[in-house]
Amino acid sequence: MPLKAGIVGLPNVGKSTLFNAISNSARAQASNYRFCTIEPNVGLVDVPDNRLGILAEFVKPQRIVPTQIEIVDIAGLVKGASKGEGLGNKFLANIREVNAIVHVVRCFDDDNILRDEGAINPVSDKDVIDTELQLKDLESLDKKISRTEKLLKTGDQKIKFEYDILNRCREHLEMGKNIRELHLSKEEYAAVADLFLLTEKPVLYVANVDEASIQSGNQYSDALRASITGENAEMVIMSNSIEAQIAEMEDAADRELFMAEYNMTEPALNKLIHAAYALLDLLTYFTAGEQEVRAWTIQRGWKAPQAAGVIHTDFEKGFIKAEVISYDDFVRFGSEAASRENGKLRIEGREYEVKDGDVMHFRFNV
Repeated sequence: MPLKAGIVGLPNVGKSTLFNAISNSARAQASNYRFCTIEPNVGLVDVPDNRLGILAEFVKPQRIVPTQIEIVDIAGLVKGASKGEGLGNKFLANIREVNAIVHVVRCFDDDNILRDEGAINPVSDKDVIDTELQLKDLESLDKKISRTEKLLKTGDQKIKFEYDILNRCREHLEMGKNIRELHLSKEEYAAVADLFLLTEKPVLYVANVDEASIQSGNQYSDALRASITGENAEMVIMSNSIEAQIAEMEDAADRELFMAEYNMTEPALNKLIHAAYALLDLLTYFTAGEQEVRAWTIQRGWKAPQAAGVIHTDFEKGFIKAEVISYDDFVRFGSEAASRENGKLRIEGREYEVKDGDVMHFRFNV
């Protein structure tokens, strides 16, 4: 199942325009009024990776299959969403289901696009969304703290530890800070894992700028970047309207000419997707054969059996060994057979930690 990222932001900041640009399986309505997206639109986005095409040149497969990220276009949040304003409860529930948040922030002037929040202020806009997510998390924490308090009299040290972590999280939120900034240890996080806290999710900020600012940004994007210092978040600068135009062009030559006018070597969407990968600490390994060359997404640090499990659970259950060739070695020698002859095919066991770009073949028995 693809990892899921949810696009959030205030109304009319360019969320659905961004979704239209990056989704290759669905189209959202991009309209100049609030809540034009009532139900969250969902699309699958191919993760761009030039290595797939290069491997395919050597293997000559029947098909090439990139890995994908699922993108959810969540309708615009407003101040008061945590209390149900603007269908807020429904939208906040949609956010709870994603692995990462793509927060679109308006960083351009345009009097023709409606804005109820006054003058353009990306930092204030960011704070509105943060506050609503924090308030919702406080609500979740308060309920669990109330339940945990009743168990304290048992004297169980595990309960006491959990209670202390819950209160630490609450105090942090009450200071207007997000849970992801607490950097909880694995043991500490266990105390709140069942709450699926919104402000614990990693965030990728998209500074949606005007056409003139796509290369170096502007004063609005500079202010946004300064405001997220220390937040352990990623940020990309892009013009969502430009990206939407690029995505609509079917002819590759036309796309290249259009991007050249803006001194772009690739769509900024590629940077966005790669930034999302970095944010979630993901990596890619490949399988390569006559039927297909395929990319697979795993978490950094996964061992070979876990990596095999993303292909099929039987691969993990019956894992015997993995035959591994690094991407660079495969390209250098041009095939699996040549890599084997030159001693570059390795046999790895259950404790092998998969590396980005590994070309793998699994042996299993069930």
